[in-house]
Amino acid sequence: MLTSEASRRGIGMTSQRTRERLIARLGAAGITHPDVLRVMRELPRHLFVDEALASRAYEDSPLPIGHGQTISQPYTVARMTQTLLEHGPCDTVLEVGTGSGFQTAVLAALVRRVYSVERIASLQERAQHCLRLLKVRNVRFRHGDGFLGWSDYAPYDGILVTAAPRGVPRALADQLAPAGALVLPMGEGDRQVLIRVTRTADGFDQRVLEPVSFVPLIAGVA
Repeated sequence: MLTSEASRRGIGMTSQRTRERLIARLGAAGITHPDVLRVMRELPRHLFVDEALASRAYEDSPLPIGHGQTISQPYTVARMTQTLLEHGPCDTVLEVGTGSGFQTAVLAALVRRVYSVERIASLQERAQHCLRLLKVRNVRFRHGDGFLGWSDYAPYDGILVTAAPRGVPRALADQLAPAGALVLPMGEGDRQVLIRVTRTADGFDQRVLEPVSFVPLIAGVA
């Protein structure tokens, strides 16, 4: 793991110039939220992947992080974050699937508090290390089953899920605050779609956004 200030800034294929090219691609793809673009520009994504893959960190593509998991492509991270915030700022957000910690760090820069649940303990430990390195202090972590959410701190203004269940987990929907939004991939194989579920006075509204490809959401812990 890189730790120096120079490593955080990046050189060569992880330099600021390379990041700017990525931000231009995100803008062309429809990411317009200025704060989301700012955070995507500033965060050193190369710190969240293995050093051997650092030169690919600012490609708009997912990368492996071990245990059959991936760090989502930058467009997907930005799209999900922008969707979560499209009706205004969030105070507290639940993230299901800490993974590399990159999406966690993006959320932490944009909301007051992030509660992040991860089923694979070693992945969460590495993500915690990365966030400590970047001096991110507004995230609480839990090693647990993402299907269950984290009811201790509910209700949440927003919930973001980084793996795909077959349907909307009821426990997560129940942990939304009134008018809160749940953003998640849903479905199996090549039939996954990104959806936004909003809690209303009468129940829940669901909107399909676009096709996506995520690892499946798995119950239990590892």
